[in-house]
Amino acid sequence: MNNFHLKVQRIEQICLFELTWGTAQRISAKIIYPENLTLLYQEWQRTYLSFYKTALRGRVENSGTFQAPTPDWHAKLVQIEAKFLSEFHNWLRSSELYEIRTVITQFSLSSANSQSANINLFLTCDSLELARLPWETWEICTEVTFAFSKINIVRSPINIHKSIVKPNHIHRAKTRVLVILGDDTGLDFQAEKKAIQKLKRIADITFLGWQPGKSIDLLKTELKAAITSELGWDLLLFAGHSNETALTGGEISIAPNTTLSISEIIPLLNQALEKGLQFALFNSCNGLSIANKLIELGLSQVAVMREPIHNKVASEFFLHFLQSLAQYKDVQEALTSACQYLKLEENLTYPSAYLIPSLFLHPEAQLFCFKHSFAHNLRKISPSRIETIALSALFIISTQLPVQNNLLAQRLKAQAIYRQLTGQNDLTKNPPVLLVQIDEESIRKRKISNPKPMNRQYLAELIDKVQTRGAKVIGIDYLLDRHQEENDQALAKTLQMGVKSSKPTWFVLATTSALNGDRLKVLPEIASPNWTLQGEIDILPGYMQLLSPSDKSSSQPLYFANLLAISHQLQKLELQTATITNKKQRGLIAVADTTIEDRIKQPPQPQLSSKTDFSQQIEQFLQKNHLKNITSLTSARINLQPITEFSYYFGQMWLHPIVDFSIPPNQVYRSIPAWQLLENQKQNPQIANLENQIVIIAPGGYGEAGMSKDGEDNFDLPPALELWQRLEDPDNTNQVLTGGEIHAYKVHHLLNNRMVVPIPDLWLILIAIVLGKTLYFIIQKNPHLKLQILLSLGVSTVAYSLISLQIYLSSIAIILPWSLPSLIIWLYVMPAFLRRKAYE
Repeated sequence: MNNFHLKVQRIEQICLFELTWGTAQRISAKIIYPENLTLLYQEWQRTYLSFYKTALRGRVENSGTFQAPTPDWHAKLVQIEAKFLSEFHNWLRSSELYEIRTVITQFSLSSANSQSANINLFLTCDSLELARLPWETWEICTEVTFAFSKINIVRSPINIHKSIVKPNHIHRAKTRVLVILGDDTGLDFQAEKKAIQKLKRIADITFLGWQPGKSIDLLKTELKAAITSELGWDLLLFAGHSNETALTGGEISIAPNTTLSISEIIPLLNQALEKGLQFALFNSCNGLSIANKLIELGLSQVAVMREPIHNKVASEFFLHFLQSLAQYKDVQEALTSACQYLKLEENLTYPSAYLIPSLFLHPEAQLFCFKHSFAHNLRKISPSRIETIALSALFIISTQLPVQNNLLAQRLKAQAIYRQLTGQNDLTKNPPVLLVQIDEESIRKRKISNPKPMNRQYLAELIDKVQTRGAKVIGIDYLLDRHQEENDQALAKTLQMGVKSSKPTWFVLATTSALNGDRLKVLPEIASPNWTLQGEIDILPGYMQLLSPSDKSSSQPLYFANLLAISHQLQKLELQTATITNKKQRGLIAVADTTIEDRIKQPPQPQLSSKTDFSQQIEQFLQKNHLKNITSLTSARINLQPITEFSYYFGQMWLHPIVDFSIPPNQVYRSIPAWQLLENQKQNPQIANLENQIVIIAPGGYGEAGMSKDGEDNFDLPPALELWQRLEDPDNTNQVLTGGEIHAYKVHHLLNNRMVVPIPDLWLILIAIVLGKTLYFIIQKNPHLKLQILLSLGVSTVAYSLISLQIYLSSIAIILPWSLPSLIIWLYVMPAFLRRKAYE
């Protein structure tokens, strides 16, 4: 907070105003003190006392209740108040004080423009005569009325002997309040008691005071014990009679005809200060001497009444002061609010009462306010009704899988655009897969009347064709579970010939579960699982298929794409092993280097004479040799994680890796129609040498593809692939993604260890709620930071989106949700920008 210090001294008829601020900045002015101001003050004071005749909290009155004054007294008090304040304000607006007012005004306006905090003007008067004037009514600069900055006039004694006492290691669950009810002769404390009782939910309150029949010695002993309690106090509230004294710092009346001077209780108050006392309110008369003395001792803040005050006025002030404190306002705000209430709501009943209260503040003090209780903090962070509706809607959206899949598809399109714009497409690598697609034109050219099931003689011809081009890993994405008479023999012969060759071909055939749960296996007349691999061809659209421990320990086959990737990697390993063996035989590897051969074992090869399941042979080989480079099995992300499995129970896909369609298809696979493969007589560069390629023979989008009649092997084209298709061929109107293409993407991801994990929207939404609510509170508490927070949030939103886009493409490969979390934060923050009042 920005502070000014204004010291006002009177030397005979001259008043010296000295303003200091910043780093030793200082200006001063001299002005004649108008004697008429003293006369008007004295007349106002006499009229004020005449209006409030009885039940004043000053010297002890015998008894009495509030007697309604005559209308003439009321009118006279209103008139003299106006004259007195007019004279006072005219004096403060004099030309001699122009420079002081200008400095404060300019500073206030610059603070308003920069949206800085409110300004405290510490006022020090060297005499009671000056201190009695209502300085709090001084409108120093009306120009800042509509600005963010506000000038708070607080008082400070001319002498301060001690710094604020800062107690060590005091942590209280609740604010502790000591209430001392003094002599109640002619007074009624019932209103105060009721007001204080309302604080019990946020404070520990102890009442102490005189009661009929209690001895004075016992009362003093109780006072001493209470003030010096080992538990300490945060607030000291006194209600009763008090008066100013010249030498003892004022006095308070604790019982009929019994007073204590402030100087008498200084040792007790010093102990209370050491134990955490921060604020004292003396809701009694003539408290200037009391406030000055307590601030001098090191108490940080004291509120007092400068003049005698009527019992009912004191009760009204006390009630509204505590109400503001209960709303977690600081004491400056609470005192100002209570005075404004007396001025605007009760001025007809209690004229001039708003001029009486003053806050004295130590220059080092931080304004006291109640600590928020856990229950209050919980209520603050609890969503409002509108927030609950909005958050419930977003929660439902974030947990609906179809909605999430649609958002994910759009995110992949955004990633594809970002990949294209930033040039992060790897065009140097050849795609690992050749996709041979049997499409509608292939079926027509071959004159296949019923492609369900596909003609196996045709499949055999395609296999023969790719084998002649050197293909050693071939996947057939067709079920071979039903007989086709002579066509079965043709396909079986082709498969056996491929396995019998000098460099055996690895075949991965299709299997899946029927609707009744039975497994649809390859007919034994066509191929044996002892020399071929059979993989599950079921597809989870948009997602990779994960391996669970139960899959590995049971007879459940691995997925089609996994087996193709494993086959390809073991083929490469076999070539590497053969190369090393050849070099050793030729003497190119020294004997000392034989550990290389020992480390790289010969992988199993498909053999027609094999008596054991080929997939088991591979699994045993991988386990025995600890081949971590076989990423299809060893990557942590391809294995089903417990949290992902847990989310399945709620219909969610938490941390389930996706198929990355943001990668252009031409980096994943090369596609050729089946008819073109068979009829192509010239050497096509795409199929000239398929030795290092995985070949997948699969349906190419014809209507009957799949197990049922509804073309279940055909899927809607994702937006990202639609974008790549449009960029490559604007005239292409294809809207179908085939199962074979999905298998190709999965093979690519397995070979390149490209397992993109999406972070659930729900998780980020919960974090965004916390961030949004926190920013809301920060803005409401610091309205001067609105512009900075708005700009920072805008920059952060853009930066977060770019970072999330890049992290996706990096080796980290995770999807950080952007749209819904960002929307949440802005929905929380925007209302704070549109409101001017601070959150309470």
